Amino acid sequence: MYVKKVDLQAPDVGQAFAQSLRETGFAVLGNHPVSNELVDEVFREWEGFFARSEEDKLKTLFDRESQAGFFPSTVSETAKGFDVKDIKEYFHFYDWGVFPEGMSDNTKILHTKMTAFAAELLQMIEDNTPASISQHFSMPLSKMINDSQRILLRILHYPPITGAEPAGAIRAADHEDINLITLLPAATADGLQVKDKQGNWHNIPAGHGDIIINTGDMLAECTEGYYKATTHRVVNPEGEKANEPRLSMPLFLHPADDVKLSERYTANEYRLERLRELGVY
Repeated sequence: MYVKKVDLQAPDVGQAFAQSLRETGFAVLGNHPVSNELVDEVFREWEGFFARSEEDKLKTLFDRESQAGFFPSTVSETAKGFDVKDIKEYFHFYDWGVFPEGMSDNTKILHTKMTAFAAELLQMIEDNTPASISQHFSMPLSKMINDSQRILLRILHYPPITGAEPAGAIRAADHEDINLITLLPAATADGLQVKDKQGNWHNIPAGHGDIIINTGDMLAECTEGYYKATTHRVVNPEGEKANEPRLSMPLFLHPADDVKLSERYTANEYRLERLRELGVY
């Protein structure tokens, strides 16, 4: 198994978690405090949203400046280095942003609970990072997200594969995340893969109830590359599974805009640079 599965109740959890992030950029967490029932209910509600008419979904069309709202497939991301868009549509939920009519507060509750859990994970990472690296942080990792307006829950819908997709298009092409860390409850279908240092791809061993954690470019920037942002993708299903949609809900932990990541960047400077590269800003 390439990516470690880490039991949060184990006595050596901090060391095992940080080691997995250091070696692979990913870890799969079990026995975490986020309710599986809540995650399942949020998935069900968003499945209903994506089944709505395009006209209805476009009532919450994203705003380019804030990046909040619904992104239809026609404006979906094009991964850096690729020239075809990913096969997906998605909604950007911020706790201050637009929200579809007719949905419960479960998404907002999940955002809050996952953000609180993320702060604990950031502290765990810092506690298990060599002092020669952590001494250069502009502030503790867990404090970087305090009062941040950029903590993003992205709800993704990957439609069934029809065969009419552009040549070379996949659900999510090879990319790295922008933020500090990403929290990802196990999706409704398989497909997530991580690339190792030799260029080989590995499936992520996550089952129902697990949460996947991966490092992003901002963590790499503020740790001077000690934790690297690992390339990952979501591949197209084959056979009968090609007829099935896939829903995924990553929570992207972005620091407050003015947090200094390094001598080169504040968090907002880094974020805007990457959004321009993706063609969505």
